[in-house]
Amino acid sequence: MLEYAGMTSHEFDWDSSYEIVLELSERYPDEDVSELGLDDLYKRIVALPGFVGEAALVNDKILRDILRDWYEEIGD
Repeated sequence: MLEYAGMTSHEFDWDSSYEIVLELSERYPDEDVSELGLDDLYKRIVALPGFVGEAALVNDKILRDILRDWYEEIGD
C-alpha cells in the first residue's frame, strides 16, 4: 500500500474483501485470527486507512467470509 503524509493512495469498501484481508494482515501480523470475534473484526476493518464502506452494508456473513479469508491468507 502506498502512503503519503498518512493518507492512503486508494479507497476500498466491503466489496474489496481481498484488499481488506491484505490490509488486516499488514496491520495486525501477530493477530490470533481464530480468537477474533466479529465485533472486533468490524472495528479493525472500519479503522483501516482508506476504508470507506458503509456500516449499513455489512452483515455477519460478509464478516465471516473476510475472517475466513484472513485465516487462509496467514496459513499460506
